[in-house]
Amino acid sequence: MLLVNPNTNRDTTALMAGLARQRLAPAGLTVEGLTAERGPSMITDPAALRESARHVLDVVRRRLAGPEAAPPAALIVAAVGDPAREQLAARLDIPVVGIGQAAVLTAAAGGRRFGMATSTPALVGSLTGLVARHGALDTFTGVRLTASDPLALAASAERQYRELAAAARSCVEQDGAEAVIVAGGPLSGAARRLAALGTVETVEPVPSAAALTLAALGAE
Repeated sequence: MLLVNPNTNRDTTALMAGLARQRLAPAGLTVEGLTAERGPSMITDPAALRESARHVLDVVRRRLAGPEAAPPAALIVAAVGDPAREQLAARLDIPVVGIGQAAVLTAAAGGRRFGMATSTPALVGSLTGLVARHGALDTFTGVRLTASDPLALAASAERQYRELAAAARSCVEQDGAEAVIVAGGPLSGAARRLAALGTVETVEPVPSAAALTLAALGAE
């Protein structure tokens, strides 16, 4: 199956593909990571999110048109804004899952109150719109942000983790969230650390997408 990273950072692609493999390999699925060939190295605002959709469509089209391209069983769009997911789902006869879609459905399951912790203030409106598209606004407690901007945090994994952990605690202690989505594909490493700590019910977008993919394929 394919995992498409809508930004151009290949290290982020490798990180997210590795997390997906941990969940999908036991079901006999291999994961091929694709990286957008053009566009932003990090999606930090609505303009970059809109632009990335075009590059997602392009890299998937190129991959599927290759002379030795085996048809994938499924496709994961690995940015929380899910750029081009709906277009791809309409064009391809396979499950197309967005990590944002999967995270929201996982966090909101059973009517659970949930929030988001992230580092991109300009995307708060887009994230709220994502929740609305999946019918979960009634139990959404809102977005809590890191103190530093995303580029600063990308340069320090430890600082990124500490600030996201603080934002996640605010979701729980101040907003009453029962679960917290760490909202951002490049934040997957910090999300994994926070989930392993166990102090906050953490929803990791990439593993959530892998689980939703398995369900869609009937391979749970």
